[in-house]
Amino acid sequence: MNEQSRNVRQPGLYRREYEHDACGVGMVANLLGEASHDIVEKGMTILKRLMHRGATGNDPETGDGAGLLMKIPRQFFKKVLQLPNHQTPFGVAMIFGGEGEEGRIEKVVKDEGCKVLGWRDVPTNPDAIGHDARAVMPRIRQLFIGLPRGKALDEDAFERKLYVVRRQIEKSAADTYVCSCSSRTIVYKGLLLATQIDRFYHDLSDPDFSTPFAIVHQRYSTNTFPSWELAHPFRAIAHNGEINALKGNLNALAAREPSLASPLFGDELKKLLPVVRAGQSDSASLDNMFELLVAAGRDAPHAMMMLIPQAWGAKYHMGHDVRAFYEYHSALMEPWDGPAAVAFTDGKGLGATLDRNGLRPARWTLTRDGLFVLASETGVLDIPPAMVARHGRLKPGSILWLDLATHRLMEDAELKTLYARRRPYRRWVDENHIPVTGLFAEIVPSKAPDGAGALAALQGRFGYTLEDVELILRPMAETGHEPVG
Repeated sequence: MNEQSRNVRQPGLYRREYEHDACGVGMVANLLGEASHDIVEKGMTILKRLMHRGATGNDPETGDGAGLLMKIPRQFFKKVLQLPNHQTPFGVAMIFGGEGEEGRIEKVVKDEGCKVLGWRDVPTNPDAIGHDARAVMPRIRQLFIGLPRGKALDEDAFERKLYVVRRQIEKSAADTYVCSCSSRTIVYKGLLLATQIDRFYHDLSDPDFSTPFAIVHQRYSTNTFPSWELAHPFRAIAHNGEINALKGNLNALAAREPSLASPLFGDELKKLLPVVRAGQSDSASLDNMFELLVAAGRDAPHAMMMLIPQAWGAKYHMGHDVRAFYEYHSALMEPWDGPAAVAFTDGKGLGATLDRNGLRPARWTLTRDGLFVLASETGVLDIPPAMVARHGRLKPGSILWLDLATHRLMEDAELKTLYARRRPYRRWVDENHIPVTGLFAEIVPSKAPDGAGALAALQGRFGYTLEDVELILRPMAETGHEPVG
């Protein structure tokens, strides 16, 4: 579905923009950064043990969605494609659909200064999934993208280029959905049950398919239509919960888009707009916003702290630097609020955060040999108590980050202090903060109203209706009961 068709009003009561879900999310990683097939198997084990957090429809063999987000297994792909060893770097686009649009997709790749290395039909077993899932199953392929011989880009620049390529494919190829397009990560997902994913995707059973981390997700679409493309993980996140502030977030983003600028993207930034495609789910929209902030140069934890801040009002105890960090960024980005637990990655490290309401569980364990696991609940992996080095849970508004380069687990206080002191946010807030005291003095009376009709005038000014007074306020005043009217 292309950009324009997504804006056409859909028949019936269903609206894509109201997509929400409440699911099971988890992640597993080797803190030493060592890739292995064991991490893939552990990720699938976590998925299966979170299966009760997923859902099915009238076909019990068709799930609402399940998937894994992993680091690209480069040696595996070089083996199956017989890529030359000098072909480094290369990116992989995991694509649903796109039949008949191959020429258009390849033209986008070439127009962006990249090279098409080849296509691969992903080996699948449709008999492993339900009838309803098979009926709408897209063709699943991988497009391998490299750089022409003699052209060089650093890792971050190549990743940004692949981001631009993906957005251009989405705009030009109407029937193509790109699950991921990256030189770092790849997504295997679908309209599956957790128990089906390893039997459906043959790649995941290959011993050479190795990764240092996996983010996994089992979807329960609470008020939506499940689909292949709305299964998680997305390109950078997996999300358990809902973003209740979505409409306001998207309106604010649309107002800011004309003034967006980035020295890293330059004129190419226009190719990314709109940042969020119309009609997406709340999770997909959050993924788009996070992806842009990271691609534009922010560290992944910094970007997530901007999007999902902790409560930082005057009554909350916290350091002056951390409070200033949140106050400064509140002028740049509205909070993406809701009951949400989010696992996220930039392809180099991975982390998790809980929104400030704290209504979604997220518990984690780090073992003595460097295995880290986080999930919606405990018991997703069998870990002997003697092997546990540290364990805990995400509290409301907290965040953690696994730095696989330095082999460190950074918890909430350390992480927030690091980013709060990286820039002089306190000074910036003090120098640029404009107080608005006295702004509402005119409409807030200094004394009780008097005179006939004064109370009614104030009620009208503040939006009270006759029904509010008679059905809610009067019963509360006369009986002390809850306002059930």
